[in-house]
Amino acid sequence: MAIADYRKNQKVFSQGDPADAIFYIQNGKVKLTVISQQGKEAVVGILGTGDFFGEGCLAGQPLRMSTVTTMSQCAIVRLEKRATIRVLHEEPAFTELFLTYMLSRNMRLEEDLADQLFNSSEKRLARVLLLLANFGKEGKPEQVIPKISQETLAEMIGTTRARVSFFMNKFRKLGLIDYNGGLQGLQVHSSLVNIILHD
Repeated sequence: MAIADYRKNQKVFSQGDPADAIFYIQNGKVKLTVISQQGKEAVVGILGTGDFFGEGCLAGQPLRMSTVTTMSQCAIVRLEKRATIRVLHEEPAFTELFLTYMLSRNMRLEEDLADQLFNSSEKRLARVLLLLANFGKEGKPEQVIPKISQETLAEMIGTTRARVSFFMNKFRKLGLIDYNGGLQGLQVHSSLVNIILHD
């Protein structure tokens, strides 16, 4: 196990690198991106404090399927694959924690897929903003989401930057968020849930 500090916009690993360890975020946020053979990039997730990533190596994945880049300063624990497998066999408390996390993450991926298939881009954006602010998770929601570009939000929800800009302005005018173009972060209000619930 090794703990490393990462600066903002630093790569933890790249798509195609050998998959030989899992990682645990002690502090900070990272984004997972994939690049198609045609060179198109997509954001497939944003993870924060308390999240694991790179766990595909435990299931025999030989190479990384995504690139992980920090979105803020981070403290990240690197757990070697062999040592992690040993700990999973020998430490029931860690095994329970890891299994609970993986099941929760799997449910979240199913929700993300259903959201992508059935909801409008406006509802998808509202859901992503609420998730980034940790609404629905244990503990208090974050007061301010660190700066995130509209391009990144557009990649996450599968729409254009212009559509994201339109909806961000709409949410701001309705008092659902406090936002000034991302210069000082973004404050999400719980009332944004109404966008998701409204038909």
